[in-house]
Amino acid sequence: MNKQKRIVVLTGAGISAESGISTFRDSGGLWEKYDIMEVATPEAWHRNQALVMEFYNQRRKQLYEVQPNDGHYALVELEKHFDVQIITQNVDDLHERAGSTNVMHLHGELKKVRSSADEDLVYTLDGWELKAGDLCEKGSQLRPHIVWFGEPVPMIPAAAELSSSADIYVIIGTSLNVYPAAGLVDYVRPGTPIYLIDPSDLSVGHIRGLTMIREKASTGTKKLVQQLIK
Repeated sequence: MNKQKRIVVLTGAGISAESGISTFRDSGGLWEKYDIMEVATPEAWHRNQALVMEFYNQRRKQLYEVQPNDGHYALVELEKHFDVQIITQNVDDLHERAGSTNVMHLHGELKKVRSSADEDLVYTLDGWELKAGDLCEKGSQLRPHIVWFGEPVPMIPAAAELSSSADIYVIIGTSLNVYPAAGLVDYVRPGTPIYLIDPSDLSVGHIRGLTMIREKASTGTKKLVQQLIK
């Protein structure tokens, strides 16, 4: 057992896409169907709450219809041998449903809602539908518990600290284009092995000590996990 070794894993849309979750940036992704400014900003919420709620209701409904994939389960297997800490940019709960126990959500959680008056009042939504008139205990409308564009990412300092504690750093299914999450790799200590699993031809030459695994998340993660356990 190698429990003392810490593996920090940063996951993005690529790992969820294989479960059938629509990604935003890929061809045919959500941003082609929706204007980002109309569904994922505080201004959109103030302008048209019904549209924003419907957008997230549909995503939530979809989440109840999909299952974790081999990539998620491989990370659970890794946890039997190492101290595995997952930082995810995804708002789904597929890591948790697969069985991962240490998951930090950078951009919020789809199955949770929060008070629009007090961001510390967070609730787990019963079912997939958030409706107008669903209020927090202070009487204000509940909103998706999602970090929208233009809002601060409150978990970044904790994620940076976690990244700096890694003995091995693994990046799965993210283009490393979305900041501040993409900057987390800069906190990894020099000399720490870094693995990037993604089928795309990413320009990552600036990352020192990087091993690129050009495969989709499910197969690439399984291969890397078997290698690390050996």
